[in-house]
Amino acid sequence: MILGFALAIPGIVVLSFAADLFVEGAAKLAAILKVTPIVIGAVIIGFGTSAPEMLVSAVAAYNGDVDLGIGNVIGSNTANLSLILGSAAIMVPIAVARDVLKREAIMATGAAVLFALALQGGIQTWEGIGLFVLLIVSLAWVIKSGDAPPIDEFVDDEEELSAGPEIIRTLVGMVGTVGGAWLLVEGATRLADEFGFNDGFVGVTLVAVGTSLPELVTTVAAARQGSTDLIVGNLLGSNLFNSLAVGGVVGVLGNGMVNDPSLATLDTGFMLVVCIGAFAAMWSRALFTRIEGGILLAVFVAFIVVAYISEASESALPVLF
Repeated sequence: MILGFALAIPGIVVLSFAADLFVEGAAKLAAILKVTPIVIGAVIIGFGTSAPEMLVSAVAAYNGDVDLGIGNVIGSNTANLSLILGSAAIMVPIAVARDVLKREAIMATGAAVLFALALQGGIQTWEGIGLFVLLIVSLAWVIKSGDAPPIDEFVDDEEELSAGPEIIRTLVGMVGTVGGAWLLVEGATRLADEFGFNDGFVGVTLVAVGTSLPELVTTVAAARQGSTDLIVGNLLGSNLFNSLAVGGVVGVLGNGMVNDPSLATLDTGFMLVVCIGAFAAMWSRALFTRIEGGILLAVFVAFIVVAYISEASESALPVLF
């Protein structure tokens, strides 16, 4: 048990810091190479901010732990629109921009539904490729619209950039992200074995929350500073990449059946309820108040409790409720 935590916790820490280095280095390197800001914002930063989920799920699927990789996608999507959005809304009301409703909200919700459909019976290679194709179509839509997340956080127009340091920053971030992902997967797998958990349960809880910590920290910080304009759009963008890019990676590398029956039924159903429910709330009011933030946090707690009860009913674990 000690070894499992000794691997998983440092893995989460390394993953968080390394992913930030990778995103910043890649964005600045792209700016040096004269890549347009719209492409940097939509593609490079989009992929970079989903790097923890992608690398963790890729390592898990490659090692044969398909359930852990799939659970990571389900748990991250659920946490983004319950734990993270709820935490931010408790601090300050979160408004939803109209263009976000017309584009990111529709794409992210549709992507979650398609991922859930692909998950039934296990994500095969052709389904993983299909998810990647849909991601390319979605990115093309964003780029064509000419409106993507700003890159000011990573690239300052007045900053003098040099390719050498940014190449080093990008490579260090990439290696650190891969290493952190490996540590987290190894630690999570050991904990699953030692506690008698299924890999899917560990994926939707420990691994999903661990890979979502960078989004949680940055979102809460933005809410405290009153910079709420991009919060919902960023979370929806993260869900889009999780469902299509990370789901596609699991399908291509894993190409296996889902062993934990709760993943394709109960957990996926909960994810869809959260994603579709959040979409309906955005469309009807376009505002998340403190009360709604509390409801979202309660939904996340309910998700963890229900996942644990389901896990306990399938194993020798004690049911606490």
